[in-house]
Amino acid sequence: MEVEKVNVLGVGVSVLDQRRARDFLFRALRNGTRGYVTVTGVPGVSDTQNDPALRDIFNRALLVTPDGMPMVWMGKIQGHPSIQRVYGPDLMLNLCKHSVEQGFTHFLYGGAPGVADELKENLEAKFPGLKIVGTYTPPFRPLNDLEIDDLRPRVREARPDFFWVGLSTPKQERFMAEYLTILPEAKIFLGVGAAFDLLIGRVRQAPRWMQRSGLEWFFRLWQEPRRLARRYLVNNPLFVLRSGAQLMGLRNYVLPDQPDYQK
Repeated sequence: MEVEKVNVLGVGVSVLDQRRARDFLFRALRNGTRGYVTVTGVPGVSDTQNDPALRDIFNRALLVTPDGMPMVWMGKIQGHPSIQRVYGPDLMLNLCKHSVEQGFTHFLYGGAPGVADELKENLEAKFPGLKIVGTYTPPFRPLNDLEIDDLRPRVREARPDFFWVGLSTPKQERFMAEYLTILPEAKIFLGVGAAFDLLIGRVRQAPRWMQRSGLEWFFRLWQEPRRLARRYLVNNPLFVLRSGAQLMGLRNYVLPDQPDYQK
């Protein structure tokens, strides 16, 4: 099962829309395919520029969904007119809604205390018949051995089809790559960042017109200036410069299936 990719600074971003993402993941489950999905915008791609190991994690994903409009614009400029934004919260609602009929199950990992449980209640109320088979609130640090020993039997018993990871980038990408083998009963991991908080209203979502015009970063920066200032005020201009250099042929970025790729 291959999905066409567009090269964004050496990260293979999947050429998708919401329907194609859903169809791909449902088919992967039916075929017994395991893996993880990164929901990626400018911050994620920017983090890979000085971290080859992280870039490799992104490029080993089942899907790298174009979460931010700059990913979509880069795809269209490079000849992929069908690419559309696959926004994390919308992907979550999409898969939950359509998995009711399919009987697919879900596990929610992440968020502050109480967030995953509240999201579980909200999603089950919104989509009657939805099967959310577990939640887990991790500490704001890597799990220690006792916590891993606590999580593993929960996942072993639940055996979720979709394991949703609500951590920040790149923390969630490293977690998924590592725990894909630690939690073999979970089939497909999806890193959706702030989707947990956004879907329960703990954090406000940008208006749709701002999302469509690529201004969501400004809305989020206005909400959380201290936490997000470096992410947006440094990464965004650097991304513009790097992507411009790539498109003009001044800088060569390669993907893993190309001969010059280096980890």
